[in-house]
Amino acid sequence: MTQENTPETARLIKKYPNRRLYDTQTSAYITLADVKQLVLANETLQVVDAKSGEDITRSVLLQIILEEETGSMPMFSANALAQIIRFYGSAMQGVMGSYIEKNIQAFIDIQERMAEQSKGLYSTQIGPEAWAQFMAGQTPVLQNAMNSYIEQSKNLFVQMQDQMQGQTLTMFNAFPFNPVAPKKE
Repeated sequence: MTQENTPETARLIKKYPNRRLYDTQTSAYITLADVKQLVLANETLQVVDAKSGEDITRSVLLQIILEEETGSMPMFSANALAQIIRFYGSAMQGVMGSYIEKNIQAFIDIQERMAEQSKGLYSTQIGPEAWAQFMAGQTPVLQNAMNSYIEQSKNLFVQMQDQMQGQTLTMFNAFPFNPVAPKKE
């Protein structure tokens, strides 16, 4: 699970006006690629503007994502990015952010569970190279499982909306006016 950046727990990186990043733990200048490696190593870090003290961690992480997305294997399609942009400023912006975060965490939990369950098999039955090949072949299986999970989540959300709409209509029926039921498509 991700941890909020706090001065007590986070590795402090300072960004100077010349755009250089300084790692206060190693007392050395680092690159954006080094910050990426810290993230990959599950280091909790906080990037602050050296001049103002403003927390700019999100900005630096977004910069890393931008570099990754312009590479040869982007994670998001142009359509997905456009849909995300459309949520900014809408009433559902906070809900969407929370939904994406929870689904990423669910994906991580599934991966960890698969790794944990397969440790016994890996350590006693097959070697590391064979295991890596096996796991590479599991990508379609994992993708199908995640697609099924997303579809179930969508169906539950639609059911919840229908229930809320029904409860709202029931509540408003107690008032002396007749609400107009929305048209079903």
